[in-house]
Amino acid sequence: MHMVPFSFTPTRVAALSRLAEFAPRTGRHYAANRNTDEGPGPRGGVSMLSPYVRFRILSEEEILANTLQHFSLSTAEKFVQEVFWRGYFKGFLETRPAIWERYLRVLGDMNRTPAYDDAIVGRTGIDCFDFWVAELKETGYLHNHARMWFASIWIFTLRLPWQLGADFMYQHLIDGDPASNTLSWRWVGGLHTKGKTYLARSANIAQYTNGRFEPKGLATVAVALEEEPLPAAMPVPLALAQWPEGAFGLLVTTEDLSLPDGVWPECIAIAAQPVAKPGGVESSLAHHFKSDALRDATMRFGDIGVPLVELAALSSQSVLEWCQTSRISMVALAYAPVGPEATVLDDIEALLAQHDISLLRVRRRYDSLTWPHATKGFFALKEKIPSLLQKLNIQGQQAELF
Repeated sequence: MHMVPFSFTPTRVAALSRLAEFAPRTGRHYAANRNTDEGPGPRGGVSMLSPYVRFRILSEEEILANTLQHFSLSTAEKFVQEVFWRGYFKGFLETRPAIWERYLRVLGDMNRTPAYDDAIVGRTGIDCFDFWVAELKETGYLHNHARMWFASIWIFTLRLPWQLGADFMYQHLIDGDPASNTLSWRWVGGLHTKGKTYLARSANIAQYTNGRFEPKGLATVAVALEEEPLPAAMPVPLALAQWPEGAFGLLVTTEDLSLPDGVWPECIAIAAQPVAKPGGVESSLAHHFKSDALRDATMRFGDIGVPLVELAALSSQSVLEWCQTSRISMVALAYAPVGPEATVLDDIEALLAQHDISLLRVRRRYDSLTWPHATKGFFALKEKIPSLLQKLNIQGQQAELF
């Protein structure tokens, strides 16, 4: 099955172009069309900015500021909330890292069955599901509504372990995010909001795919999954709020590819190869998007005019060698949330400490403001959105433009 995907060019220029194009549609247009999956190719109802914000080629603050240059908060409420959902999921996983650790542990112990093999090659006989498998593999992207239907069918109709489904989707998504992906699958299965599940219904799929699909034989009930109790939520981890003064080296990873304002490091190191997803399994589309985004970042960060090197990989030894060659005793980088890169950075920090080199993690103000409100359901964060925007100095139009 050959598809013509939307072109996700992994550059900041392309990201800014897409933002400028979609920002005027983040009001009533988005609210009315966001749930409709038009199929592969350009989609007019959703922003398709997720790959750019995932690696912070664009920041959430930039997206919110551009949106509210066009609309009042009340008009763009749905879109603004979707932006904050990403921060909510990240904050929730930061305070409950055991969710990610358990997911990886269980995933590693699972056997793949013939039913699983049929599912991941699109041989279930459920037309929409099999189409989405092909679309995911060929484009590296699925509409958010399709992701929910896909997860629901996987869990409640095919009765396959949610961890295997989350891993399959994470392998192939070019915007694959540990927090958003893992917690969304848990939400569908009734684990995130305990007992609350999402059931994919044939009529709903037909309505929001414009009649492209109307599957038969879907599960009619969705009994919530169960698990052993998780540890209590932890406080948001400590991190610096400002970039350090004095001589330091800037380490750049795919977790944040935006150039910090007013930061003048002695030298810069950029990981030439992105950290692999769990198990080292990652689609070529996902891998190449990150690699090309790193290449674009290398060109942009090179404009600072300080020595820049590309590390063969983000590893303890490569970072140590860079520090020793550059004669720096302090490394700073943008904070990496729970996920594969954070795990690698913990190892890097431990090795650098043995050589009296400090590793400092600097967290964006947006994250530090948002994450403390992500300890329960989304509503607790949702009601704080006006005050969060005020603290971020982002204000909406007083009068509606459209």
